[in-house]
Amino acid sequence: MNNNSYIFALIITILGVILMSVESLLIKMTNISGVTYSFYIGILMFISLNAVLLKDGVKNTIDIYKDNMKIILISGLLMGFANMFFINSIKHTSIANAVIIISSAPLFATLFAYLFYKEKPNKNIFLASISIFLGLLVIFSQQLSSGNLFGDFLALLCAMSFSLNFVVMSKHTGVNRFAVLAFAGVCITLMSSLFIESFYVDTTSMYILLVAGLLISPFSRIFVLIGTKTLPASEISLLTILETILAPIWAWIFLSEVPVMNTIFGGLIILSTLIINSLYLIKVSKRQEEKKN
Repeated sequence: MNNNSYIFALIITILGVILMSVESLLIKMTNISGVTYSFYIGILMFISLNAVLLKDGVKNTIDIYKDNMKIILISGLLMGFANMFFINSIKHTSIANAVIIISSAPLFATLFAYLFYKEKPNKNIFLASISIFLGLLVIFSQQLSSGNLFGDFLALLCAMSFSLNFVVMSKHTGVNRFAVLAFAGVCITLMSSLFIESFYVDTTSMYILLVAGLLISPFSRIFVLIGTKTLPASEISLLTILETILAPIWAWIFLSEVPVMNTIFGGLIILSTLIINSLYLIKVSKRQEEKKN
């Protein structure tokens, strides 16, 4: 890896993560329900991501779907659930609570990798899991006392769906990620159509939907996917923590949404754990590279 390609991958990944951190703010700023938002965002995701695939021609696009249909169906469904849970969690809890709970996904990814593929976790994962679990308990304790657990519970389901999909995709690296996300858009729209109460969208919400569905959601993921081709997974994990930090900041600046103390304390436990664990993995990875050389 030359220095220029590394710097490019680093910049493009950071840009992708920053764009992802804006998503929760845009969801919160709409005047429509989470289900209605999900219905339309799914359609827009399908259009924008297939537009990217179609640049290589209709036949190639059809072949992408045909060659990996089973995994695209499974992964697209899991991503559809993850996005549905994420959008509706943002509508029912604070942005800080949602993104911090979702940042616990590595804990569930380790669990699912062990359950489905018998991958034995390293010792550092056990320590990190205990710490993340404590952080979640601190955050949920606040909601238990107020009786407002629904949004936080949806965020937890999002983390579980997302991490299960990550485990599945890690075993099928050749599957086109754009096709998976495009099919996820279909799943989001179909699932939300079962629960939608109104298709009406006001002008402001429509503009936000167009920006989120055609630009922010697809391009943020495309940029991160570009970064994964050059950067190691440990560094990607460290960079994605930036989203968990930035999203509550945008909510505070633009919506005056201030996190409660339990969320701050629990979030600090989780974020510190993720940062320390990512730095440890980077150190181990570099040590292994040195041994090879």
